Amino acid sequence: MAASDLTQSLSRYIDHTLLKPEATRADLEKLCKEALEHHFYSVCVNSQWVSLCAELLKGSDVSVCTVVGFPLGASTSETKAYEAAKAAEQGAAEVDMVLAVGSLISGDYDYVREDIRNVVQAVEGRAIVKVILETGLLNNEQKRMASKLSEEAGAHFIKTSTGFGKGGATVEDIRLMRSSVSDKVGVKASGGVRDLETAHAMIEAGANRLGTSSGVALVQGGNSTGGY
Repeated sequence: MAASDLTQSLSRYIDHTLLKPEATRADLEKLCKEALEHHFYSVCVNSQWVSLCAELLKGSDVSVCTVVGFPLGASTSETKAYEAAKAAEQGAAEVDMVLAVGSLISGDYDYVREDIRNVVQAVEGRAIVKVILETGLLNNEQKRMASKLSEEAGAHFIKTSTGFGKGGATVEDIRLMRSSVSDKVGVKASGGVRDLETAHAMIEAGANRLGTSSGVALVQGGNSTGGY
């Protein structure tokens, strides 16, 4: 795809993200207004704000995405599943869950798989699930294993980062993750996607979605120096 064509279609790759703990109602209202104006794929917000965003975006082409077990991934599996189910009930169409990073590093793959599966089953038929690997904490073998476990558990996407941990999305990680799952599973680049060059590189490497707080700047052809 030519760069000009990609820029024009970029909005539908973007999960317009606001996950700062200090975000106010007015901030979330602004986020939704921007998403509607630019036709972003979704807004990605903390679960407290799902109901508000679902109401503001009702009837539009913008979905509501929320995060679960965020940002550490160290909640109990039952807690993650409950949080996901509640969010779906309130209008979330997408759930980005943080996998159990410590369990993955420990080699407890059965726990990691079941942790993801519990969330998938909790929202089955109501929301898609993206699994956040937190790639900045993992080596390449662990990234591959996390990707494969996510697909085995029925997840719909794998995602690089929370934006609150070490590092963010890299082209190399997107390529590695893309090669570790089938075409049925999407790949989301998140953390540090703040300029058009990076956005295009992520998509060319295999990203189907971009998580960023810089969406407005990106679709307007500019760059952002801060944020998620």
